[in-house]
Amino acid sequence: MKVQRTRWSAAKGGRTGTSGQRVLMAEGAMVGGVVLAFLLWELPSLRREARIWRMAGGFRAGRRYP
Repeated sequence: MKVQRTRWSAAKGGRTGTSGQRVLMAEGAMVGGVVLAFLLWELPSLRREARIWRMAGGFRAGRRYP
């Protein structure tokens, strides 16, 4: 005997079940946007720090600069 599952639709007054998923997707998009904006904001200073680190010797410096 086959059991058919009925789908609830918003038009029939049932729950869609996607409101929680939509909230999570929106929160994820907002957090991703904030992280991306922060990285773009800090990019010039990160490049400057990488340049200083390379001038100091990088990995080859070893324990010269504690």
